[in-house]
Amino acid sequence: MTNTYGTAPNSAGGGDHEDSSEHSALLGGHSVANVAKPDGHASMISSTSNLANTIIGSGMLTFPLALASAGILPGMLTCVLSGGIAVFGLYLLSLCAAKAPHRRASFFAIAQMTFPKAAVFFDAAIAIKCFGVSISYLIIIKDLTPNVIASLYHDLSDSEPPQWMLDGRRWLSIFMLVLIPLAFLRQLNSLRHTSYVALFSVAYLLVIVIRCYFWPLKDMPPAGEIHLIHFTSNFISTFPVQVFAFTCSQNLFPIYNEVKSNTQPRMNVIIGSAIGSATLVYEVIAVFGYLTFGTNVGANIIAMYPAKSLFVAIGQVAIVILVLFSYPLQVHPCRNCLDKVFHAGEIMKQADNEEEAVDDHGSGAMSNTKHTILTVAIIVSTFTIAYLVDDLKIVLSFVGSTGSTTISFILPGLFYWKISRGDESSRLLNRAALALAVYGVCVFIFCLGYNIYQVIKPPAL
Repeated sequence: MTNTYGTAPNSAGGGDHEDSSEHSALLGGHSVANVAKPDGHASMISSTSNLANTIIGSGMLTFPLALASAGILPGMLTCVLSGGIAVFGLYLLSLCAAKAPHRRASFFAIAQMTFPKAAVFFDAAIAIKCFGVSISYLIIIKDLTPNVIASLYHDLSDSEPPQWMLDGRRWLSIFMLVLIPLAFLRQLNSLRHTSYVALFSVAYLLVIVIRCYFWPLKDMPPAGEIHLIHFTSNFISTFPVQVFAFTCSQNLFPIYNEVKSNTQPRMNVIIGSAIGSATLVYEVIAVFGYLTFGTNVGANIIAMYPAKSLFVAIGQVAIVILVLFSYPLQVHPCRNCLDKVFHAGEIMKQADNEEEAVDDHGSGAMSNTKHTILTVAIIVSTFTIAYLVDDLKIVLSFVGSTGSTTISFILPGLFYWKISRGDESSRLLNRAALALAVYGVCVFIFCLGYNIYQVIKPPAL
């Protein structure tokens, strides 16, 4: 190939490709040069917000405990290191996306160019991962909402709340009325407004941890010791939390397909801004939360503050909103990956069709019938499982350690390593990509082994 990987001569971010390539249809090598290629419509702000909202979730509440398990300096360093590695993985995926058909980048499309026999399995793994995370969000909503209602009710009234208001399943059913129309939206950019609201909720949580450090509330638990460096056995369990806290690769390709003028420099700004803002949020919550409670900090920082405080109760509402609007961001990639799994042969035929190859967005190729059936199936199944099951911690820990590691480290590294082989100008980056894949395999083995150990020898209560 004549282009340096990562360059983007046209507005779509793709380059010229060899017509004689075996995968010329996927690489855009057929005669579409004279066909007008439509651009995306998403702004950089909305794309960054959606990517940042995909990253930042309820896992941020555990970061103060991560500092307590290693000390301030190691905890902050591992957070920055995890964010930096995540940036590199997203950067490699964006380089690979430039080699996919015009605005039809996906894990499936890149896998067809690199490891075609495993393409379906890759998408199946991503779908399972997103499916599991979406269930966890619904369970969090079901479990947290009654506590929020009780806190608000005590602040506004001296009496006890009605029993029906403390039914988490009832609230989950009510919230699904909001989530269903959001889950049916085809374009990720359509969720930008909910991402703005969710990120505003994150900002409120930052206000809580900073304010409660400088001006503690009444009835707060006493603070423990504070260490700059102090490794404990809990570091083994909190380190994966930091590693997986930056997972957002499942939405990198939709953002690439939809953003206006998706050149590599613009994608670099989106990736850097999203990961950078998430790292800043994690560091602020971790540092101020740890400085407030020291070694006595718990696994959920918001639960450490007095529940009867209206100021804190609003923060709990913010968490519900954050998790609520994160659910559609998992349904979107889950649906697209399932579409690739169930219709792999059909998609490959469409890639050989000139009109399909210049379609505006990859998600637009899905028919209304398939879109409806897959969305309904995901919503009904995730709601049913979340409604009936109270604890999926073990299952989700395995899904996270395998799925998140695969899409964040292993696949980006392997994809770019394979697609750039033979390009002398990318030799150093090619080796770095292979190193990222090896790092992903090591994290995969470590986290999976630790989860198996937890099942065999559960921690004492």
